[in-house]
Amino acid sequence: MYGKLETRTFLAMLVGVSLAFILLMKPFFGPIFWAVAIALIFHPVRERLAKRIGDRPNVIALLTLLICVVIVVIPVLALVTSLVAEGLSIYEKIQGGELRPGEYIDRVNQSFPAIEAFFAQFGMDFAEVRDRVVSAFVGGSQFLAKQALGFGQNTFQFFLGLALMVYLAFFLLRDGSKLVDLLIQALPLGDARERLLFAKFAEVTRATVKGNLLIAIIQGALGGLIFWLLEIQGALLWGVVMAIVSLIPAVGAALVWVPAALYLAATGEIVSAIILTAFGSVVIGLADNILRPIFVGRDTKLPDYIVLLSTLGGIVMFGINGFVMGPLVAALFMAFWGIFIREFGEVPGTAVHTTSDRATEMQQTEKSGQE
Repeated sequence: MYGKLETRTFLAMLVGVSLAFILLMKPFFGPIFWAVAIALIFHPVRERLAKRIGDRPNVIALLTLLICVVIVVIPVLALVTSLVAEGLSIYEKIQGGELRPGEYIDRVNQSFPAIEAFFAQFGMDFAEVRDRVVSAFVGGSQFLAKQALGFGQNTFQFFLGLALMVYLAFFLLRDGSKLVDLLIQALPLGDARERLLFAKFAEVTRATVKGNLLIAIIQGALGGLIFWLLEIQGALLWGVVMAIVSLIPAVGAALVWVPAALYLAATGEIVSAIILTAFGSVVIGLADNILRPIFVGRDTKLPDYIVLLSTLGGIVMFGINGFVMGPLVAALFMAFWGIFIREFGEVPGTAVHTTSDRATEMQQTEKSGQE
């Protein structure tokens, strides 16, 4: 009796200390999450370097991290800096009266009266929609302006998070396998299940980060290019915005180029409007419809509608990190239920999955994840 009390007390304290540690790490969730993502994505690079260099974990981890910084971190920082600078410029033009979003919307409405009738069919007042769009546009540019002004004030905090991410990524690249083995020993789920779940976690993280970011870069570059060729003001800004909104499946970059095409048509630039519409529908649209199922849906083994819903839900719940967290939660949900159905939901008379069966499935999942 006394032994059970000791065990229960210890487990209760273990849970309490673990929760306290999670709350302690909560302010650093972003750097920790992206450090884990970097370690998972660049794990194949690390393995290739290990085959060439040999058993030198510190050197291998450092070289892998340098490759990551050169091809990922530095370009992303340059892109974000350009986005903030362009947003600040547009905000200043709005404040100075050079840009009038409300007038642009009114001009489109005058050229296409059917738009107002379309909103009326759903019981929506076009004037109210117009005001909300203008407020959102001004609010977005104001947000970027604040980020630009606040960057100097929060420079230390920003670079602290960046340094923490790089620092953690180094140790995860060096000792990641040991940490996984330690977690497998600690968690009371069964080794085969734990390896299967860790493999699914790595597989989904790689697929969503690589796939979504690759699609975002392609769509943003294509959108910025066509805006630049059509001499639309702020081509760099709109290209970056298209890259960001392309993280939303099914809709994505159309949120930017469709209103731009309507405005071009309303102002009499019919040829440019037709070119933008055709390019957006065929080139940018097909880039999303073809590449997303290949890079995201296929690798995560999730249906397209689950990818869409989990991405939207993840963005709402976790912010920008949600485009990875959402599909990850969905994949783990399906993995847990798949294990439950196989182990506890067999129909009488059917074959029961043994531990060796689950281990074989886990090894196949790990191989597919590494590929």
